[in-house]
Amino acid sequence: MTDTETQDGKSPSQLIDGRIEELGDWRGEMLSRLRALIRQTDPQVVETWKWRGVPVWEHDGIICTGETYKSLVKLTFAKGAALPDPTRLFNSSLEGNTRRAIDFQKGEEVDEEAFKALVRAAIALNKSKATAKR
Repeated sequence: MTDTETQDGKSPSQLIDGRIEELGDWRGEMLSRLRALIRQTDPQVVETWKWRGVPVWEHDGIICTGETYKSLVKLTFAKGAALPDPTRLFNSSLEGNTRRAIDFQKGEEVDEEAFKALVRAAIALNKSKATAKR
């Protein structure tokens, strides 16, 4: 099964819908809100479902993954270390050379413009690497 094929007859987008619904609390609301911001920023974003249950957003490569834990929603940007983050949204996975993450806690506000800027930067980086490979 590839990332865009269905699982149990469901598309990756439907599986993400299901995850949001099954959470049924602030984590589902946060994941839904972040997903909406990603889609607003990039209407061509491709949603995939990887690693046995992780929502992934892609455009010429992975933009970010959305994981949910008991007390937080984590968005991990695959190439976050290479992205400009002037407002310091990244607050997790800061020690590595490649990834960076944003941990959202219950009740936390989302700086929508800064978040969208990160998504745009991730897409631009993916596109530049895809172009360089051609």
